[in-house]
Amino acid sequence: MPSDSSRHENASPTHSRSPSPSPHDTLTLRALVSTKDAGVIIGKAGKNVADLRDQTGVKAGVSKVIPGVHERVLTVTGSVEAVSKAYNLIISQLVASTPSSPVTASSPSSLHTSIRLLISHNLMGTIIGRSGLKIKAIQDGSGARMVASKEMLPQSTERIVEVQGSPEAIGRAVEEIGKCLLEDWERGLGTVLFHPGPNDDRAGNRRGHNYSSSYAGSRRSNGDGARGRTSPGSPTTPHSPVSSPPAANLRTQNISIPSDMVGCIIGRSGTKITEIRRLSGSKISIAKAPHDETGERMFTIVGTPEANEKALFLLYNQLESEKERRVGREAQQQAEMQD
Repeated sequence: MPSDSSRHENASPTHSRSPSPSPHDTLTLRALVSTKDAGVIIGKAGKNVADLRDQTGVKAGVSKVIPGVHERVLTVTGSVEAVSKAYNLIISQLVASTPSSPVTASSPSSLHTSIRLLISHNLMGTIIGRSGLKIKAIQDGSGARMVASKEMLPQSTERIVEVQGSPEAIGRAVEEIGKCLLEDWERGLGTVLFHPGPNDDRAGNRRGHNYSSSYAGSRRSNGDGARGRTSPGSPTTPHSPVSSPPAANLRTQNISIPSDMVGCIIGRSGTKITEIRRLSGSKISIAKAPHDETGERMFTIVGTPEANEKALFLLYNQLESEKERRVGREAQQQAEMQD
């Protein structure tokens, strides 16, 4: 399908490490869309998505159809301005394609709709800002409303930010969100991308299988694809990987974990974290105190890209298992209270 061709493409600018991005820096912004909306975005024989690329200069694609799954991932890559324009056009197109919408030809911008953006958990603080000041400023400046989910999506480190408003307001909000993501792109290192699974609860095993390919494209979110922060001399824990790789190939990745989940990752007497270190070959250190007002603790992972990939997968599998255990326990407690 024509729309799938650019799903993992990345035009990486040489200057993407600049703390204050120019309009030519490349942003990739993903969104969760229904299968029906994906069909509208693609258009007959790929016409709509091809027109979108011509009008805005972005690379755009939609993930492949998975039997039994009613959601697909839209991926748009380009400059911040081009990406925001593309989302404006996409949303306008979706609004126009809904015959039941009470929209007259003279007032299409009066309709309020929404888009579900996929944002790295580690970059949520950049968008929300201290005491929520940044997200308030984006909402006030764009006229859109933003609702950030509290939970990470299963088997991933992405969360949903739903942007609500007119197509123009959403486009303005997307532009400001894109600027935030580019300015703080390093926090997005190691993002594990979400892939809709075959079950409604999104807890299917297949995404573990997809992890490797999704990680390879994750750096696209906010900068260049090949380089992590190399730190051959990073002071971390004394745990050594099974075999010592060349120092020049080591990468350092930081991820934030909710404080109430840290214990389940460490395990009794450190058994679980020791096992993750052993299986992955990465060094993993854990901050003793929360790093900001969110109360989350920083995990620093040092190793080869392959080792870090395995470590991230094991860490998030452990988180997922704990979330499922807690949900089950709460359901059991509620059932006991009703009896």
